[in-house]
Amino acid sequence: MTSAERSGGADVYDAVVLAGGAARRLGGVDKPAVRVGGRALLDRVLTACADARATVVVAEPRPTARPVSFTREDPPGGGPLAALAAGVRHTRADLLLVLSADLPFLQERTVRRLLTALRESPADAALLTDPGGRDQPLVAAYRAAPLRHALADLSAAHDGSLTGLPLRRLTAALDLTRIADPVASFDCDTWDDIATARARIREHGHVLEEWITAVKDELGIDLDVDFRALLDVARDAAHGVARPAAPLTTFLVGYAAAQAGGGPEAVAEASRKATALALRWAEENAATDTATGTGGTG
Repeated sequence: MTSAERSGGADVYDAVVLAGGAARRLGGVDKPAVRVGGRALLDRVLTACADARATVVVAEPRPTARPVSFTREDPPGGGPLAALAAGVRHTRADLLLVLSADLPFLQERTVRRLLTALRESPADAALLTDPGGRDQPLVAAYRAAPLRHALADLSAAHDGSLTGLPLRRLTAALDLTRIADPVASFDCDTWDDIATARARIREHGHVLEEWITAVKDELGIDLDVDFRALLDVARDAAHGVARPAAPLTTFLVGYAAAQAGGGPEAVAEASRKATALALRWAEENAATDTATGTGGTG
């Protein structure tokens, strides 16, 4: 079950991710595979739209952390508008999320903001703007019908081809609503951009969440867990028992949760029990120290 399904009543949408650009400013490197915070840029974007009913990546097939389908524009390298049209042809939802594959800070909450803004307005699309106020049509939610019509009109006006046409030709034909988000709209066009993204990931307050997400992707775990509760378990075990008890206890919590069927509820219950035990252990140690006049630290 996805987090959207758990929250109930979430918008149903398909996602199109453009990942086939030439990355000339990166020296032609395979940009979607460049890692930021231990995860490929493409996988970071796929995590943000994990609630999509279907996800189409416009690029040559490659391994990804989440299941997707692949397609290519014809001819390959025809530009973002041609790639977008190729991806849209493989979608069926009334709402479409369109993303580039180089958005290191895109998160699910931004996707939700875009979909909510579109649903609550009469516009054809809701898109992010960058710090300079420029539209980012590849970080946007679209109504499928007007998007398809605009693409068809542009194709008809250019002898059936969208190759080489800029995205602004599309957005000029649509009614837009905009959301300012300088962080989520940040994309990686140069190695300086990559370095900036990697540095921000290492900032205090981001690194732990990033690490947990990277581990879940690497292990193929699709589970929303309150990792702060696990940290509390580890802290109580370390202080109340002994430092080596912290990693062992969190491992056992995970094992117990898996045996109970998995899921956030199972993790929470196993964490609660382990925390209660660690606190009882600490109280017992304190009582013993008081009775014997010792000052053991556990």
